[in-house]
Amino acid sequence: METIGADIVVRCLAEEGVEHVFGYPGGAVLYIYDAIFKQDKFQHILVRHEQAAVHAADAYSRASQKVGVCIVTSGPGVTNAVTGIATAYMDSIPMVIISGQVPTAAIGEDAFQECDTVGITRPCVKHNFLVRDVKDLAETMRRAFYIARTGRPGPVLVDIPKDVSLQPCKYVAPKGEISMRSYAPVNKGHQGQIKKAVQMLLAAERPMIYAGGGVILSDAAAELGRVAEQLGAPCTTTLMGLGGLAGTSRQYVGMPGMHGTYEANMAMQHCDVLLAVGARFDDRVIGNPRHFAQNARKIIHIDIDPSSISKRVRVDVPIVGNVKDVLADFSAQYDAARADTKPAPLDKWWQQIETWRGKECLKYANSEEVIKPQYVVEKLWEVTGGDAFVTSDVGQHQMWAAQYYKFDKPRRWINSGGLGTMGVGLPYAMGVQMANPGADIAVITGEASIQMNIQELSTCQQYHLTPKIVCLNNRFLGMVRQWQQIDYGSRYSESYMDSLPDFVKVAEAYGHVGLRIERPADVEPALREAFKKHKDRLVFLDFITDRTENVWPMVKAGRGLTEMLLGSEDL
Repeated sequence: METIGADIVVRCLAEEGVEHVFGYPGGAVLYIYDAIFKQDKFQHILVRHEQAAVHAADAYSRASQKVGVCIVTSGPGVTNAVTGIATAYMDSIPMVIISGQVPTAAIGEDAFQECDTVGITRPCVKHNFLVRDVKDLAETMRRAFYIARTGRPGPVLVDIPKDVSLQPCKYVAPKGEISMRSYAPVNKGHQGQIKKAVQMLLAAERPMIYAGGGVILSDAAAELGRVAEQLGAPCTTTLMGLGGLAGTSRQYVGMPGMHGTYEANMAMQHCDVLLAVGARFDDRVIGNPRHFAQNARKIIHIDIDPSSISKRVRVDVPIVGNVKDVLADFSAQYDAARADTKPAPLDKWWQQIETWRGKECLKYANSEEVIKPQYVVEKLWEVTGGDAFVTSDVGQHQMWAAQYYKFDKPRRWINSGGLGTMGVGLPYAMGVQMANPGADIAVITGEASIQMNIQELSTCQQYHLTPKIVCLNNRFLGMVRQWQQIDYGSRYSESYMDSLPDFVKVAEAYGHVGLRIERPADVEPALREAFKKHKDRLVFLDFITDRTENVWPMVKAGRGLTEMLLGSEDL
């Protein structure tokens, strides 16, 4: 039966099992929106800004193991979406973005709401397509989903001119396996390389596991836990890997890097064999690469993306493959090898780990007079039983959330790690709740970040979304102020929030519940009220926190991993 391009788009989404689409209509996508109106296979969520549509689709993917989908119109619709696309790209999130484009005859003519979508997004997508013929539309959509979710995942954009969405075409469902000459991701790791890694770790006296976001993306938390148990080694997880190993496990030594724990950073630097799993040795984790390379150690690196291996740090045993598959093979080989070779004892290594732990680097001076932000996060963990989905914006509050909320499960921590995008917290919560209705969801944010997409309170009201917004309000751009204090002689240039709204009234104006909390004694009762009494409402909790509190420990930019500031006394 003959149909039109817009109907083909909608049919393709349904056949991919899509249940939710986030978007904002405009002239170039109106035929597609007309087709959406006439279908009942998936729900469309109308956001209030295109950036929020992409963020919500991004978080939907992170929290559900599905490919997130969003739709934006041409020109400013696409350019508004670029920040969200780049955010997903940096964190390797599988997502399909459908963008409208001016009619094919008008491309390159500076038409109304025209921009070079393919050119603009090329640096921040895994791949993009411009569909010029309606006959290519179904196969292009199929390939977009395939590319987005296989190999190292990432966002894929499909740009559809308005006339293509109207062109008639006989729909023929694509069949068979997808084969692309230039794209053939490797899933199984080289067995010989895995054997080398096993032998290296059997002989290690100071082994260390360093796990990143690849563990989460490949759903390999169970496999990582098994390998950690077999090795008996300490394990650190990056900001993107939180929940890959239970945060309450004795083997877990905390997050590494710029705001990581003393024990994690020291163990990373002084181990003799480092097993890196789905991590990329980025600057916020290892600090100065030359300093990191000072200590002799063997490095095993497992990653599905060969270009990530030996990119910043030279490794000894590279293993290219899907983390889940490689860890399963490693575990089997390790059990077999251990029957013949007894692992080196780790008693002295653990004694050293416990000595470093004794520093209690996350200890802070609590107060009965002023609310400490760390205390709020600790109480949030207690009130939610450590089982909430936690989204965050970017800044000090993000680091406190990562340090003090102990994530025992994967895909519960949703944040912008690579790009560091402010304003993601609330739209992230929208995507998470659409994927996990009924779950407890907390948005840990600051008074600056929340205002970047605060209009999405309207979306939450329309779709009855009920996250609890935990605003750690210190009246500063907190991380900017901290850096200005430490590196810029306390010259607080444009980091003070000079005029803030009454967030309680703002929340109420959107039809939600607002609470202002100014005393430490009221922190826990307010959280319990939000999650129990107002379970079915969005609650904005405005915590007035200590304005001068800093995130410790800290490794200054350009310094080595162990050159840590543990507190203000080290300044």
